[in-house]
Amino acid sequence: MSPTGGTDRPGGDARPPRRGGRELLELVLDEGTYRSWDAPPAHPRSTPAYDAERARAAERSGVDEAVVTGEGHLRGRRVAVVAGEFGYLAGSIGVAAADRLVEAVERATAEGLPLLAAPSSGGTRMQEGTVAFLTMVKISAAVAAHKAAGLPYLAYLRHPTTGGVFASWGSQAHVTVAEPGALVGFLGPRVYEALYDQPFPAGVQTAENLHAHGLVDAVVPHERLADVADRALSVLQAPAPTDAPVLEEDDAVPAAEVARLPDVPAWESVVLSRRGDRPGIRRLLRYGARDVVPLHGTGAGESDPGLLLALARLGGAACVLLGQDRRGQTPDAPLGPAALRAARRGMALADQLDLPLVTVIDTPGAALSVEAEEGGLAGEIARCLAELVTLRAPVVSVLLGQGTGGGALALVPADRVVAAQHAWLSPLPPEGASAIVHRDVDHAAEMAEQQGVRAADLVRDGVVDVVVPERPHAGAEPEDFCRRVARVVEAEIARLAAVPVEERLAARHERYRRLGRARG
Repeated sequence: MSPTGGTDRPGGDARPPRRGGRELLELVLDEGTYRSWDAPPAHPRSTPAYDAERARAAERSGVDEAVVTGEGHLRGRRVAVVAGEFGYLAGSIGVAAADRLVEAVERATAEGLPLLAAPSSGGTRMQEGTVAFLTMVKISAAVAAHKAAGLPYLAYLRHPTTGGVFASWGSQAHVTVAEPGALVGFLGPRVYEALYDQPFPAGVQTAENLHAHGLVDAVVPHERLADVADRALSVLQAPAPTDAPVLEEDDAVPAAEVARLPDVPAWESVVLSRRGDRPGIRRLLRYGARDVVPLHGTGAGESDPGLLLALARLGGAACVLLGQDRRGQTPDAPLGPAALRAARRGMALADQLDLPLVTVIDTPGAALSVEAEEGGLAGEIARCLAELVTLRAPVVSVLLGQGTGGGALALVPADRVVAAQHAWLSPLPPEGASAIVHRDVDHAAEMAEQQGVRAADLVRDGVVDVVVPERPHAGAEPEDFCRRVARVVEAEIARLAAVPVEERLAARHERYRRLGRARG
């Protein structure tokens, strides 16, 4: 880190040419729509040498501080924008820059605007010392208030984003993407080397490495930033649906009519759910959703390929969608506690943004391992259950395929539960239940029947509300099946949108309070 807070190590060869903050905003916003909010900065008292340094920085960079703020239109949508200007004292944040930033965030909040931030900074301005360092508090508070108002906050981390900037407005976004090859990290490599007399390990503080570790949702070049932001805001700002879509006659079978489905043995459903050609959450998104914005990881340094998290629209219904990815779960990498922590990130997003939450269950079971035990798997299941039953946002759960054990249970609680005809839910795979009861796996089919794992049995027991038929099984008609599921979920979201929050929460609580009493 330089005396002005700058960094000196490139983030990687893939980094695009550096653009100043205002230049980036002109690229991302609709042509001619950018309007500055900046007033002349009120700098604190300083030394003549620092005054001269600021004057030289302004002359070289063409800006009067390390951040520029304003508004514009992004694909016709009015947005507030704040961007770092690295050319001005390495984008470092002092009192005047922090005041400008906070005033812009507060104005965006007051005017109900989504906020796009594009930091590029070495961190705190060393010439202003501790007071500048403490401005992280008011910046973080302003961003938190913006999010508490239910307004979207998107961040694009540019080369470099380090120090107090990364640890405040660079790490608070609902959706975080980064510039290819960007150096992103808390401690600048020059400072590390000076303090510890050795270079910081190469490749750690890069956008790509942070993405691999679930700290960044995507790595996006400048030219694609507007597309990503537009898709995200299309979901985050979509109005609540007012009318349920008209379902085709055989799209869904309500609980009262489940007897008209073919009476297929439970074991046959289990076998069909395990077919390699059965569509999972990825094909559900491909065929049944639009404006999909994949999110990656927990935001806290973990990711798990067994869980997919995204913002998406199912027809006209925007939602946070999280689900178990049958392609990402393998015997060597089963669903672990990090997957449930990523799921809880999705729950928090739904709560913050007042968006419906859709959970998709399709898992052969959570990890049984030392790592899972030490990683707190049981606690994560418990926290998922507690958060889902109390979440104020509407929740629709979809049993799409296999539903084994605590990994499946963690995503079940909902206002409405939709099940594919051959989906199932059980405390263990039928073979495991057979091993416990009969001390062999030869009675798996018998145990599946006895335990009532089928969609039709779950309807009878009050667990499932509606069944999506398969003709004859989802693998035989993946596109049509996925479109049916999406239509049914869209209809359920629209119906829930008309129910007052407290009434919906009371009904959700009562649903699980009376569970088991419907059987007979």
